[in-house]
Amino acid sequence: MKSNKQPASLLSEQFLDAVWLESGLSENTLNAYRNDLAAFEGWLGKKNLSLEGVSRAELLSYLAANVRQGLSPRSSARRLSTLRRFYRYLLREGWIQEDPTADVRSPSLGRPLPKAITEASVEKLLAAPPETTLGLRDRAMLETMYASGLRVSELVALALNELDLTTGLVRVTGKGGKERIVPLGDEATSRLGEYLQGARPSLLGEQKSGAVFLTRRGQPMTRQAFWQLIKRYSTLAGIDSSLSPHSLRHAFATHLLNHGADLRSVQMLLGHADLSTTQIYTHVAKARLQTLHSSHHPRG
Repeated sequence: MKSNKQPASLLSEQFLDAVWLESGLSENTLNAYRNDLAAFEGWLGKKNLSLEGVSRAELLSYLAANVRQGLSPRSSARRLSTLRRFYRYLLREGWIQEDPTADVRSPSLGRPLPKAITEASVEKLLAAPPETTLGLRDRAMLETMYASGLRVSELVALALNELDLTTGLVRVTGKGGKERIVPLGDEATSRLGEYLQGARPSLLGEQKSGAVFLTRRGQPMTRQAFWQLIKRYSTLAGIDSSLSPHSLRHAFATHLLNHGADLRSVQMLLGHADLSTTQIYTHVAKARLQTLHSSHHPRG
């Protein structure tokens, strides 16, 4: 590795000269590269970091900051593409030994996020189920999903041995079989307790099941059944009839962020492998996640 430290702007210009010679890029493309690098250098300068000394975690922090500032996924992807090419150049030239952009995924440009549901609308939805056996189940399901941000597939697959109402935690097996621990908050924990004691035994009858949420026939709930449940209660509550289970998951994330939670912790709670891998989040203690949840979630 080269030992003489170069000024950041000089490294950038050397890179721009190199890609111009190698690829014959247009002036517009070179200017876009120059602007992307300047934005990154500006962020690094505020944190007293150098271009050639950036770690993967710091790069991810920068990308997260772009998202918080409202940068579009397309612009975020372009900035990452610029940095990816820049750091490959530095690696090739011997200025660095490891590429901090390696294995960092580009932001998805595909499916748009569902329409945001307000906290007031969520409150109406959660209050819609009646105080009946099925109503206790439905309220517990809605509260759990909003409190934890679970995917609908994760919600209906919840097993009794994955719940710990004493600590208010749920162990979730997400995509790819990856496990994560998610806080439930006081309200969801209370509603789950009411359901498990006051309604689930009636639904279970003489059958045996390890599933948390059961149908009236004592079978595990399905994704389709929960979808219809949300449709019915959104109509009863007089709110957007186009709500889906993912709307509550999206509300969970949006409302946490609105109340000051940081993006990367929310992504850990959601079980996202994006931005770009869960490795960066494994260092966040469970206790910190519980504190974050209770401090920032409106029903914590």
